[in-house]
Amino acid sequence: MEPHPRDPGRTAWALPCLLLLALPGVGAQEFWLHQPQDKVSVAAGETLTLNCTTSGMAIAGAVRWLKGWGSENKTIYDQRGSLPRVMRAVNGSDTDFTIHIRNVQPEDMGTYYCVKFVKRGIGQDELFQHGNGTEVSVQAKPSLPLVSGPEQRVSLGQSVSFNCTTGGFFPKEIVVKWFKNRDPMLAQQPQITEWGVKTYNVSSTVMVTLQKDDVPSQLTCEVQHSTLPAPLRGSFQLSRVLRVPPSVEVRSEPSPAELNKTVTFTCLVKEFYPAHVSVSWLENGIEINAQNLSQPRELHNGLFELRSQVEVQATEEKNGSTIICRVVHDAQAPASSSASLLISNPAQGESSKESQMLKDDMLIYIVVGVVCTVLALLVAAILYLIRTKQIKGKSSPSARLHEPEKSSEATTQESDPNNLTYADLNFDKERKTIRRMVEMSQQSEYACIQTNRAPNGDDNLTYADLDMVHLSKAPKRPAPRPEEASSEYASVQITRK
Repeated sequence: MEPHPRDPGRTAWALPCLLLLALPGVGAQEFWLHQPQDKVSVAAGETLTLNCTTSGMAIAGAVRWLKGWGSENKTIYDQRGSLPRVMRAVNGSDTDFTIHIRNVQPEDMGTYYCVKFVKRGIGQDELFQHGNGTEVSVQAKPSLPLVSGPEQRVSLGQSVSFNCTTGGFFPKEIVVKWFKNRDPMLAQQPQITEWGVKTYNVSSTVMVTLQKDDVPSQLTCEVQHSTLPAPLRGSFQLSRVLRVPPSVEVRSEPSPAELNKTVTFTCLVKEFYPAHVSVSWLENGIEINAQNLSQPRELHNGLFELRSQVEVQATEEKNGSTIICRVVHDAQAPASSSASLLISNPAQGESSKESQMLKDDMLIYIVVGVVCTVLALLVAAILYLIRTKQIKGKSSPSARLHEPEKSSEATTQESDPNNLTYADLNFDKERKTIRRMVEMSQQSEYACIQTNRAPNGDDNLTYADLDMVHLSKAPKRPAPRPEEASSEYASVQITRK
């Protein structure tokens, strides 16, 4: 330690003082230096106050503040000058040498001494008295945690390490915790290392296996320290390093298609991340232009999807062509899917149409044949019934018509001006219905009368053979008068000779 240069203004009175100090029991017993603080703790950035006062006889010599003791000490305050951050509490005082150190940093930690020097000889300062020292500790807060991960994106299923670092804190004790979407995670033991002067750094590592649903997930590193009123947190979005490859599917509509029709191929690119993707179409290896390409649409889970369409004319030469959708995602290897262009065979279509027409014609022929057969059977049945009735009519007994007699049972009436003879057919008296008329229309409704020459005899009879199926053998009764629309009788006129 080098003494300060001699002050010429004090040379005149300094010598008597030194002589007094040289006497036994003089000086040390009449001068006192007080440094009351043993330990002082201060937070980084605050102002540190170190107290030092003197009392008793005034002795020539400087009072200084030293950091440390021995050969490694450092003067932080001298009456002639000090560090920029150091200032006296009471300027110009000869007894109060309290100082303030502004903006204390961790490197300011150490033991500080208030020291009284006296001059011994020309230009030399000799330590005369010092305090017991004040131990200063600086409570340094850790810096904001910094979470880092891989520099490049990684695929699903890979295990990735993430780091959390913070430093510049004191004391050494610190707690680091990891969370994934607020769920606690197991992490490796934090590594604490000394950094600078009396400060520490900490590093913590956690391993994460990336999944498809981790796109919206977040990692959080939480640091707890005695200097913090609340924990400090650093975060990392897993979407920054996650890559989800797309699934590709191609659909065609319609399939198979008719000749010369337009077929639409749709490429579905589903569930990928990030959104950087390009889509191209190839027909048999030759690139073709897409007509419609949608923008990536974000799903609820943070993934994306899009669709692209291309139209192809279904000509005969393109039948069986392969249409490929190729997708390049995030500068990775292409993913693709394909579908075939299928065209309906025109020859097969015409053959099937002809076959269908033949089937329809055959069905018509069958129906016509069945109808004709039924009609023929019906006609045959009607003819058979008519013939049967005719046969029965021929075999029925004849109706004998007598000359009119003077009796109540006579079938003729003399009062008739036309001199007619009536043959009562004994039909039921009822109005003809449509059904009855139809039934009668199928019968022989006539009377065949044969007049023969009258034989010799008393009885001059006229015979009438009536081939009427419905003639009955009812007893003779007076012939009824003709009734309109309901008279059912046969009129026979006999010529009298």
